[in-house]
Amino acid sequence: MALLKAVRAGSRSGAVTLIGPDDANTTLLRTELARYEPTIALGDPVQDAVAAVEITGASSATQAPVALILLDAGSALGGDTLRALRRLHRSGTHLILAMNGIHAHQDWRSVLELDRASLTAAGLGELEILPVSGRLAVAGRSTGDPGLIDRAGLGALHARLTAAATGADTVDAERAAAITARVIAETRARVEDQVRQLSSGAEPGRLREERARLLAGRDGGRTTALSTLRGQLHLARVDLLTEAGSRVRALHASARAELDRLRRREFRDYPERLQHAVTELTGQVDAEIEQRSAELTHRAGELLTHGVGEPSTHGVGEPLTHRVGELSPAEPTPYRRRDPAPRVGAEPDPRHRGVEDHLMIALGASAGVGLGRLLVSPLSLVPALEVASVPVTLLLGAGAAAWVVRARGQVADRNHVRQWMSEALVNVKAQLEQRVTTALVEIETALSDRVVRASAAAMVETDRRVAELEVRLRRMAAEQPGQLAACRRDIDCLDRRDSSVN
Repeated sequence: MALLKAVRAGSRSGAVTLIGPDDANTTLLRTELARYEPTIALGDPVQDAVAAVEITGASSATQAPVALILLDAGSALGGDTLRALRRLHRSGTHLILAMNGIHAHQDWRSVLELDRASLTAAGLGELEILPVSGRLAVAGRSTGDPGLIDRAGLGALHARLTAAATGADTVDAERAAAITARVIAETRARVEDQVRQLSSGAEPGRLREERARLLAGRDGGRTTALSTLRGQLHLARVDLLTEAGSRVRALHASARAELDRLRRREFRDYPERLQHAVTELTGQVDAEIEQRSAELTHRAGELLTHGVGEPSTHGVGEPLTHRVGELSPAEPTPYRRRDPAPRVGAEPDPRHRGVEDHLMIALGASAGVGLGRLLVSPLSLVPALEVASVPVTLLLGAGAAAWVVRARGQVADRNHVRQWMSEALVNVKAQLEQRVTTALVEIETALSDRVVRASAAAMVETDRRVAELEVRLRRMAAEQPGQLAACRRDIDCLDRRDSSVN
């Protein structure tokens, strides 16, 4: 409307001082503004707002100087810029503020509110800030999307500049008619596009599709997450129990080999050595449990991140995974057991002597006597030494009997300790398996609780979003007839205006 008023007034736009950074966004903005009629003469960008005061002061006395100030969409107004704006305003300069580059900053609306508050505090509350983007204008023009061109804001900025920067030269009737016809054609195209959108029912269909998708995943992925988690826990239980059994068997083999190398006097310290080995084994099993717990926690976090909800790009709300307090893969693992290591039990009882020991004494003495007789048999050939061979034979028999009894006792003691060690490791294995099972039950309880809490929050959020969609669907159904009627009235009005121009 500002453009049509400027054309109706029979004027051509004059020069406008451009105050802003000399970068790619500014260049693209000037290029896109040059496509509009009438052409706005924008000078080279003046990056120093203070120096712009003298530049605008040199404008023609027949017209108030006009300055286009480009603000950054990524940062709020500074004190120097506000002081320069006050000086320009007091000098009578017509100020037009535009926030350039909104396509590159998602939080530009927050920056816009801060800039408006700063202008109000500086006594410049009557100045309006127009959000613009040359990049959006290029995208809308290349795709033929009138809505995207409108969101670029260049049409509103050009109309504002045209209304402000008017010169004394008149515009010929043919050029004015051409500009008016172009404005009417573009407006009619936008209205017809709106009619097509309302008549096609694409927007309600898209909202219904999103509502169906939300309802299909209303449980927040709890069923899938719990099922997958239980499968992972079962696999972890099998792996950990197998690994614990394998480690106990390896310890049993090494303990048997060590026991075979020990002397009889070292049997007394063997239970302490075995307990030390069991403590080290328990630490290794605990480390494996913690590692598997970390993997399960990470897996549960991935399930929740990808299964609780999918991001929505339809403006109903932010992605659900950004709202629900789901389990993060970096969250501490739920397993922190530090129970004492299993005990191997009391020391083995002393071995009691039985019939086998007495039998070995008799066999040893008999073998010793026979060996002694064999050794002293040459002495019997000498009659004087035959009597002396008897004590030698007895001594040799006693020594052999003592050695046999001692060797048999050592073998029996080793077998006794080996039997005790085997029974102790069987008990240790049972305790380690119980340790693994208890730890996995605790992990399953903790992770299931987190999954249930996250999915419950997801269900609440899904219900809220479904309610929003239903409200929007009802509002669309109620407003569609009125919007179609308004669009048809606008088209009739534009047709009448086009006929009068022609």
